[in-house]
Amino acid sequence: MAFKNWLQEYQRPLLGFASVAAVILFWEITLTFLIPLNPFFFTKPSLIAVAFKEQVIDGALWGDLAVSSRAFLWGWSFAVILGIPIGALMGWRRRAEYTLDPFLTALYASPLVALAPLIIVVFGVGLFAKTVLVFVLSIFPFIFNTFAGVKSTDRVLINVVRSFGGKEKDLYFKVIFPSTLPYIVAGARIAIGRGLVGIIVGEFYAASEGIGFAISRFGDTYRLPEMFAGIFVLMIAAVVLTEGMRKFEAVIAPWRKTGET
Repeated sequence: MAFKNWLQEYQRPLLGFASVAAVILFWEITLTFLIPLNPFFFTKPSLIAVAFKEQVIDGALWGDLAVSSRAFLWGWSFAVILGIPIGALMGWRRRAEYTLDPFLTALYASPLVALAPLIIVVFGVGLFAKTVLVFVLSIFPFIFNTFAGVKSTDRVLINVVRSFGGKEKDLYFKVIFPSTLPYIVAGARIAIGRGLVGIIVGEFYAASEGIGFAISRFGDTYRLPEMFAGIFVLMIAAVVLTEGMRKFEAVIAPWRKTGET
């Protein structure tokens, strides 16, 4: 019974780890025994593990990670600061929705990554340009998820607060914000992935340091194990940050059930 409860409690990480391990094992077996490996064009997990140890565990990529992390944190933080209020305004004020929704929808549907060269031309090469690119890619999930959360707020609860003499701030902090919080967290998870894409694209185009620049440099010189090691670092970062947001939601919104047993 205790073992069954343990399995049930850690079902999510165990299944996730098993799926990743199965893919890696299949990859290794296929390129070792079934398909002849041409190391000039592709690589396999055992070689990537050696490169991962050299580049990450031994510390070669930590400087690049620090450079990329600054741009990501600045851009993502500004997306939170501006995106949530804009989405809340659109969801609460109909005129703001009618005014901003067509423009923001058009921007969101456009290939924003293609703006990377223009952003670099305008803002130059360096931290600020990458921050702008991360911000541009990250802000829309916050805007539209917050907007959807505010629109889905139970109107009965709003009317109850008003009928008991509640003020506008009571509506915001006691009804609208708790109702919208799961939408904001979901938007934050999406924005993490988009922000990491912004970092990579910015450093691909014009940079002399950073994890994206390192991946590009390894790819240009056909050092494929090192290139995949850098890619895996980004994948691990995305998983850690996303799971961190999930834990954060559980702390600040304990009333919300986030999954099934």
